Amino acid sequence: MSTSTTTTDSLVTSGETDTQVTSDKEILAENIIRKNLLWGAGAGILPIPVFDVVAITGVQIKLVKELADLYGVPFKEDIVKNLTGALLAGLGAPTVAAAVTISAFKFVPVLGPFVGLLSSPSFAVAFTYAVGKVFTQHFASGGTFLDFEPKKVREYFARQFAEGKSVAPKAESHKPASKAS
Repeated sequence: MSTSTTTTDSLVTSGETDTQVTSDKEILAENIIRKNLLWGAGAGILPIPVFDVVAITGVQIKLVKELADLYGVPFKEDIVKNLTGALLAGLGAPTVAAAVTISAFKFVPVLGPFVGLLSSPSFAVAFTYAVGKVFTQHFASGGTFLDFEPKKVREYFARQFAEGKSVAPKAESHKPASKAS
């Protein structure tokens, strides 16, 4: 099937297949996620308790907006805030408590910022990775913000969060994927 579609960074001309368009979008989505992993890590490093959480939330909003733009989904910031909060809550009380504790621990003089420096960035990267993967899958399948149901993706999100933990140490050294020419 031939298409004539413009993606965010490339022009797909007549004669290329829908599969190629999908591959291009998948590569672009992966690049968006990888770029935002670094922003997430940077937000997690912030030494000021609570401010780090606000910054990480900002990264999530930025990530989802970029993915929504890529897939042509109208962006709704207020809905995104609620959805990412629901995804975080879906990880369970122990994970949420750990994230809050890490941020709050930064209040402890000397040792707190050091522990936060070691822990917050990896949590932020794993969460950013999982959010990116979940929304990429949802948008790629034709979904929008209005039909996104966090409960239905809870298991997939948890798997992506676990995978994101292993991505965290590699985030800074990983170059974004490039399209093969």
